[in-house]
Amino acid sequence: MAGTVTYLDKPWLKSYEKGVPEFVKYKEICLPDILTVTANEFPDNDALIFQGYAVKFKELKEMVDRFATCLADFGIKKGDSVAILLPNLIPCVVAYYAIMKLGAVTVMNNPLYTDPELEHQFNDSSSKALVTLDLLGNRMIDLRPRTKIKQIIYTSIGDYLPFPKNLLFPIVAKKQKLAASVKPAPDVYKWKDCIAKYPPNPPSVDVGFEDVAMYQYTGGTTGVSKGVMLTHSNLSKQVQHIAAWFPTFNKGEEIMLGALPFFHVFGLSTAMNFSIYMGWSDVLVPKPQPGPLLEAIRKFRPTFAPLVPTMYIGMLNHPDVKKTDMTCLKGCFSGSAPLPVEVIRDFEGTTGAVIVEGFGLTETTPVTHINPFAGGARKVGSIGVPISDTECRIVDLEEGTKDMPVGEPGELIIKGPQVMKGYLNMPDETANTIRDGWCYTGDIATMDEDGYFRIVDRKKDMIISGGFNIYPRDIDEAFYENPKVQEACAIGIPDPKRGENIKVFVVLKEGKTATEQELIEFCKSRLAKYKLPTEIEFRKELPKSNVGKILRKQLRAEELEKRK
Repeated sequence: MAGTVTYLDKPWLKSYEKGVPEFVKYKEICLPDILTVTANEFPDNDALIFQGYAVKFKELKEMVDRFATCLADFGIKKGDSVAILLPNLIPCVVAYYAIMKLGAVTVMNNPLYTDPELEHQFNDSSSKALVTLDLLGNRMIDLRPRTKIKQIIYTSIGDYLPFPKNLLFPIVAKKQKLAASVKPAPDVYKWKDCIAKYPPNPPSVDVGFEDVAMYQYTGGTTGVSKGVMLTHSNLSKQVQHIAAWFPTFNKGEEIMLGALPFFHVFGLSTAMNFSIYMGWSDVLVPKPQPGPLLEAIRKFRPTFAPLVPTMYIGMLNHPDVKKTDMTCLKGCFSGSAPLPVEVIRDFEGTTGAVIVEGFGLTETTPVTHINPFAGGARKVGSIGVPISDTECRIVDLEEGTKDMPVGEPGELIIKGPQVMKGYLNMPDETANTIRDGWCYTGDIATMDEDGYFRIVDRKKDMIISGGFNIYPRDIDEAFYENPKVQEACAIGIPDPKRGENIKVFVVLKEGKTATEQELIEFCKSRLAKYKLPTEIEFRKELPKSNVGKILRKQLRAEELEKRK
């Protein structure tokens, strides 16, 4: 039977849930205009809920217009870049939509990043203004002279809180490290002052559907994070894709659990933009740890939850799960790493919800594959089938031109309206990743007779830990900065909770000594916390190819063999 089906046959179509189209009839509408449509249709629906403070859709639209007017006054014009460095807070959503309304380019950044990581992204993107948190304010003021950023606008977790939390916050916030004083400096503004000062009438800008809307940074196998250029069309068609995939969910009727970080493209599309497109309330969880997630479920009864495996696992293992009724959840979506079968079984048993696993890349806005939600077969452990309007093939690893037979592994390549425009200022990388309209993912996959895909390995050496993509080269580089280290090589090792942890193999320079703790301490100022290794193994030498390249794959294979 093998080989009788080809990718051209699209065998996956027969598994589509009833009502899911092969092709989507797209509306050519940019995200800020989607918000306008939703605000007109559901003006009094809660758009965002933070700690019980609710912003209605009509209020959200007004805030977006006020902040867009503010940015225009700051000199931000069409094509300029503005950086956002925030967790999932109300101003994060407002700023994102306001920047795009002006035809400017949004640059999302991870608040856990260190200064060198942020400096690269701010400069690579030529960001001219920054929206951040008071807790990061002084650091950003100090970093600003090394960038093109002029204005810094900072918000506080306490800016939007319901009574009586808003009264208690100033008393306890600094002690609990939930707020900080920002030192006086020129061109530094408080978020709430900006929103109050400016009227909701920004300049009208003609934004093209194919214009670049944002730069979304992704780690680089070369050690430098790359700015993925996503267009208004990419972002808009992606939310229309997701809506088409879940036809049983109606506009204006659900509550989204907004726990996936919006600074990551998975959370951005599935938990933020999709929610606004659908007119749903979005419950913002800035620290998606098991405790706050369960608390949000108890208090706000969300019905739809896109999460990563660590979040599902964390909730099931948390003592509060016993006092949390999770039967409100109807649909759950999991991505970024494989979800263990027993976790799916336990979570679905606890909630009555259906979890569908999916797959995507930063370069594809990100969703390309999802298991059918209802009616179609879910194949546990698979990433599902290509979503509407998305073509996929498995090709040979050498040339990437020959289709592999069904069941045979090869590189997964993808074509669809969600594929990026390219990498910012990196024409060679772009040409290598996008060939004849096909996005070469670097993931090794197989397709079965029914058109379900499985990821079997990574061509690239990426580590996925707790839903974060980590490139081992970033970690290697940090170790190489240590004067005692001669060689270093990071790999991902299996971890039941986080998917993978990081182990680094280190060869010290002749006559030098170091401890595991000392090296981890050294990295703390150079790497985001989630990139820090959990294990270090000292060796006399590392395996190398005949041209002297350290064999990361061999180290990983040895490690996995040891753990069997």
